[in-house]
Amino acid sequence: MSSFFETDSPSNLTEYSVSELSGSIKRTVEQAFDQVRVRGEISGYRGPHSSGHAYFALKDDKARIDAVIWKGTMGRLKFRPEEGMEVIATGKVTTFPGSSKYQMVIETLEPAGAGALMALIEERKRKLAAEGLFDAARKQLLPYMPKVIGVITSPTGAVIRDILHRIADRFPVHVIIWPVRVQGEGSGAEVTAAIEGFNALEPGGLIARPDVLIVARGGGSLEDLWSFNDEAVVRAAAASDIPLISAVGHETDWTLIDHASDQRAPTPTGAAEMAVPVKADLQASISALAARLKAAMTRRMDGRRQDLRALARALPRLTSCSLCRAAASMRHRSALGVA
Repeated sequence: MSSFFETDSPSNLTEYSVSELSGSIKRTVEQAFDQVRVRGEISGYRGPHSSGHAYFALKDDKARIDAVIWKGTMGRLKFRPEEGMEVIATGKVTTFPGSSKYQMVIETLEPAGAGALMALIEERKRKLAAEGLFDAARKQLLPYMPKVIGVITSPTGAVIRDILHRIADRFPVHVIIWPVRVQGEGSGAEVTAAIEGFNALEPGGLIARPDVLIVARGGGSLEDLWSFNDEAVVRAAAASDIPLISAVGHETDWTLIDHASDQRAPTPTGAAEMAVPVKADLQASISALAARLKAAMTRRMDGRRQDLRALARALPRLTSCSLCRAAASMRHRSALGVA
């Protein structure tokens, strides 16, 4: 009769070590979810870690999953993830053999439709407008003839060439370029740093302080232009002591920096036209003013000559007989010794 406490009963179950079971689970999960597409809201996003990776979670109303974007992927994203943004993430699910956790490694990230981004922009626009950042009273007049222009844009591409060519054609002045990325992770921070950096320059320093700034980028989708809806960029533009022209996208593209800038140009080329006058037109205007001044001076001198002639005609005239009598009287008085 067997004992109640007998423990060596036969079993068909395979015995695993903890490491073997964790490894088996990892392989199973990664094979089953090697490529997944997940829709959810970003939660707990605080920007890239010091390592360059970004850790956060995707959630809906019933569950959440940890997620990570590796440093190399962050640089390829078209727009920066933000807290509360609804996105569609593509990647794979993996587990950690050292602990009973799993996460999604995100390879691409896109907003869950333009409507989600537009809703976020409108919410941010209302917030910043309520703070007075878009008030017309804050906006500065552009200088008529700037000596130095600061341009914040990508150092390569058609945008900077168009701006430089148009300035050279209209009125050549000194141009300082602050190169930045105009798309992708970190581009908003670079634009913010450029605006603040130009404003920090001291007048008369080694690097000339611009009289006007141009923030420019070519056209693109809402995601491509997303950096210019960054709250930090908008605040830097509104706080700029140097008058600032925004020239982001095409004429129909509007971003939040357009509302905070002192002037909004429909295109980068249009920004160059706003920044400087046409030198030939200015020279023609000066020549016309000089001609008008010369004509006015000539008319004034002619008028003075006519006045002088009129006054001369009004003076009394001595006749020749009167002169003779006066001369004879003086001789007679002289002969008599009368003084």
